[in-house]
Amino acid sequence: MSYQLTIEPLGATIEVEEGQTVLDAALRQGIYLPHACGHGLCGTCKVQVCGGEVDHGAANPFALMDFERDDGKTLACCATLQADTTIEADIDEEPDARVIPVRDFATTVARIEDLTPTIKAIHLALDKVIDFQAGQYVQVEIPGVGSRAFSIANDPAAVKATTSIELNVRQLPGGAGTTWLHQQLKVGDRLRVAGPYGRFFVRESAQQPLLFMAGGSGLSSPRSMITDLLSRGCTLPITLVYGQRSREELYYDAEFRALAAQHPNFTYVPALSHEPEGSDWDGLRGFVHEAAKAHFGGSFAGQKAYLCGPPPMIEACISTLMQGRLFERDIYTEKFLSAADAQATRSPLFQRV
Repeated sequence: MSYQLTIEPLGATIEVEEGQTVLDAALRQGIYLPHACGHGLCGTCKVQVCGGEVDHGAANPFALMDFERDDGKTLACCATLQADTTIEADIDEEPDARVIPVRDFATTVARIEDLTPTIKAIHLALDKVIDFQAGQYVQVEIPGVGSRAFSIANDPAAVKATTSIELNVRQLPGGAGTTWLHQQLKVGDRLRVAGPYGRFFVRESAQQPLLFMAGGSGLSSPRSMITDLLSRGCTLPITLVYGQRSREELYYDAEFRALAAQHPNFTYVPALSHEPEGSDWDGLRGFVHEAAKAHFGGSFAGQKAYLCGPPPMIEACISTLMQGRLFERDIYTEKFLSAADAQATRSPLFQRV
């Protein structure tokens, strides 16, 4: 059995299978609804039910409060239809966004590479070509754990040529999914993947200088975006400020140094926060936001900034950028969250980033 879902203000009507969430149905038809955690915890995907009937599913009572349920609101990531239904969603116009429906892929692990002591590159051979915008991510189904989100680290042109995607996975303490991928996954294993997901892509039509700020394994999306831009001949000024704790954790350093030498419009600024004193490191020391502030002299006006990394890094970068006269409309962050991240309190000041 299926039901009809009408999405306003788009006026689009799609089929939703019984038991399928509103969010999944929309994304698989190439219709983007704002979302983040996908676990019913953060409230980002809240929509208004204008007519029909929904089951709220596992929506957390703090993300969808009783009075909101009474007012006809629901969370698209949890809600399933019980009848033909109309919803209204807050959908921003994005001239640089491509319409790419989410699809399922069968993959084979082609190669596993140690990038750092805590980060592995997992190369997956897909059963068909995946179309995506640089910066987007996929959901990987991990046996016995569930789905986990990982950004695609290579650029779209490279994936189309090889039908292979690279995922950079940091092992998180206590993380069942990343621990399984680090300790049990082996070459030749099969994994199910769905994608692409996310609204983290370059707003190239703005024609403004581009600032990428990344920490830890958050380098995946910026790497995809930067290599895509440079391979297509982008001439806008591009700066990557990338932070790690120490030299042994700094991966793809040689690649970015080579790109900076090859492309006059690309600047690479690596920074180490816990590199031992007395080492031969001659680059910046400190955290990502500190390195960016030093490099730009504290002024970020006129940039478009793209942030990807651990939540504390993101918060510090947003604060530094806004102190340097870069405002919310010009700051973009990766929107996928873990269940733990989704429960963290965010300031109401930041409605979009």
